[in-house]
Amino acid sequence: MISKTMMLAVLLSVCVVCSSAGQESPKDIVSGQALHARGGIRAPNEQGGDRPALHSRTWRYRLRPGDVLELTFPFTLEFNQKAVTVQPDGYITLPALGELRAEGQTMRELTEALRTAYKKILHDPVIIVDLKDFEKPYFIVGGEVGHPGKFDLRSDLTVAQAVAIAGGFRETAKHSQVLLFRRVSDDWAEVKKLNLKRMLRAGSLREDPHLQPGDMLFVPKNTISKIQPFISIVQVTTWFSRNWF
Repeated sequence: MISKTMMLAVLLSVCVVCSSAGQESPKDIVSGQALHARGGIRAPNEQGGDRPALHSRTWRYRLRPGDVLELTFPFTLEFNQKAVTVQPDGYITLPALGELRAEGQTMRELTEALRTAYKKILHDPVIIVDLKDFEKPYFIVGGEVGHPGKFDLRSDLTVAQAVAIAGGFRETAKHSQVLLFRRVSDDWAEVKKLNLKRMLRAGSLREDPHLQPGDMLFVPKNTISKIQPFISIVQVTTWFSRNWF
């Protein structure tokens, strides 16, 4: 279990922070009335009734601060680096070239960026990039559970199993309305309302969803009358921070 302060830091580090997020109430966040368009994406309640223009999320890992890389130059060994750390500002430092932004790039994208950069001093450089250390897959459980927090996703888990790992339901839990937040783009999350009470009572575990890396579960204390199928990542962060315990 981790402290509330550490948990908020984790949530804020994976989401885009905006100045207006603190002005939205939990009710607005759940109902979807406070959805905003970002990056040309229209919210579901805007004119035309469009759903967010979601793009397909591949599970290619994107580099983050703190990740450690190994750079190998098979034909120019003097440029090899065994431990290149992505700095808090998202940049890595390269010998003879200075800084290059790495945060947010896939391994393939970074390899191409490195080849382009090193073409300034090497002829047709060959570079092998290995990811030596990175943030492990995780899931988050908050609300009315015994031990809310961030947990390693080390194996194939379902929602019911994740709740058990987080200490199980408290007596105050509304376990007929467990919320599953799953990112579907950089700015939007899909929201599913799950009736674990009925599922467990009936023993019908076929309806128990399997977790994906980064999934967030919230077990409410009170009934949630309405929820939109998509909300912004900023609102997920704000809502979790206000309703963590």
